[in-house]
This record gives sequence, C-alpha cells and structure tokens, in this order.
Amino acid sequence: MKPAPFAYTKARSLEEAIGLLGEHRSEARLLAGGQSLLPTLNMRLSAPRMLIDLNGIPDLDQIDCRDGTIAIGAMLRHAQAEQAPAISQYAPLIARALPEIAHPAIRNRGTIGGSIALADPAAELPACLLALDGAVDVAGPKGKRIVAAEDFFKGLFETAIAPDEVLTAIRFPVATTKSRCGFAEFARRHGDYAMVGLAANARAENSALADLRLVYFGVGTKPLRARNAEAALMCGDLDGAVVALASDLDPPDDIQATGAFKKHLARVLLKRVAQQLSEEAP
Repeated sequence: MKPAPFAYTKARSLEEAIGLLGEHRSEARLLAGGQSLLPTLNMRLSAPRMLIDLNGIPDLDQIDCRDGTIAIGAMLRHAQAEQAPAISQYAPLIARALPEIAHPAIRNRGTIGGSIALADPAAELPACLLALDGAVDVAGPKGKRIVAAEDFFKGLFETAIAPDEVLTAIRFPVATTKSRCGFAEFARRHGDYAMVGLAANARAENSALADLRLVYFGVGTKPLRARNAEAALMCGDLDGAVVALASDLDPPDDIQATGAFKKHLARVLLKRVAQQLSEEAP
C-alpha cells in the first residue's frame, strides 16, 4: 500500500519544528527514525497532512552526563546507543535492553526518543525509563519542561506530550557501584515484540535490595510497576513476590497469548530477573 498524500518539511531548528506543530496541530506528525510511523502511513492507519522531519535539527543526538544524571538526546539511534561507552557505564539497564529491540536494520534508524514518544506498551525502553525513575524533556511554545516517567505514560500510545511539543531527551540518575539492574523478556522470535517483559532497577544495601522498581511491559496499556512484588522482594521473599504478582498484574488476552499465560510468563521472568539482581549483589 501507499500512504495518503502529505506535505513534507525538514525542520532545521527545534524552534522551527515547534512552530510548525503549532501551525498544523493535529494534522502534523513528527518524523524521527520512522520505524513505527512509516508502516502506519503505508497502511493508512495514520494520514497526516504534514510530516515534520526532525533529522535536520542539530544536537538532539547527544549524551550528557553531569551532576549525577545522564541525559540521552531524543534523536540518538538505538545502534549508536549500543556502541556508546557512556550508556554501558552509566546506564547498564538501557544497555541490557537495547539488543532486544527489534532487529539491527531497525535499530540503525530507530531513535531513543521515538520509542519513548510512541509509548508502545510492549516496547522495552518505556519500561526501562520507568524502572530507572527517569524523566522526559519536552519543549514547546511555552518553553521547556521535564515530566517524570511516572506521569508521562498515560495509556495505550498516549503520553503527556502536548500536540505542539517535541520530546528532546530522556534523563535518569547515573548508575553507581551500588546500582543493580535486571532485564528479561519472552518473545516468539528474537526481535519480535515481547509477549511479556520485565525491567528492574534497585540499590544494593548490605545483602538486601532497596528502592527496587519492577516494571513489566506487554501486560497492559502502558508499562506497569509491580509494587506488591517489589515490597516482598525487598524483604528477601522471592516466593512471596511471585505470589504478589497476582494482585499487581491483570494482563488481557491478545493475539500473542492469553492473560493467564502472560501471568505465568511474568512469574518466570521475575525469578530470572531476581537471579540477575542477586548475582550482581556484592
């Protein structure tokens, strides 16, 4: 299939992109990596009248580490992030998740910001950002603002970004020697969307875990924290954490699996990620 007719412009500055969004409003879509947008255009699931290309805007693909925070520019490609020493050193959870995203050809074009802005509930990076207690930088006609990940993901493909705003970066605390992380997912084939996935982040405190965040993806309309399981696992009760998932998660049936099977997979993933966390503990 071919997309419906649309106009195209390549923004040369963030201000220009914001101005174009304000001018065209709901009739405009932003183009970053295009790995999700282009298929929807071709299938006419999306039919904007104006496509605003962000690839001409400089400095949106930078990695900045300062004051205990790492900020990753929205236009950084997944493949670039995989090769970045700063990601490996300061964002090990992101480093674990990146190789699981789609296939190399897609990671060569797909962007960090594009994945976060799309907010696909089966995607890896939104769950990682929430597990890291991160935030999202957005810019609009009223200036710049930072939105906590807890408040950013609203629902199915729905975020806190206003129609005239642009996501410019994600940010979260840098990993320290006490940081612990874990990541695992089940997919029918490597590179497919996960049936269920789990991103975890915590702080080692003596022989226990503190500030644990267990975030599942593929089990609802947005990434979901398993708060009861977190509490049990921080007390060292893995069996109790597995049982607690019954009250934390209620995944619906979908074309990939039944809700009951997803619950089973979620329990298996919790055991695997708990093992990863314990292996990294001092």
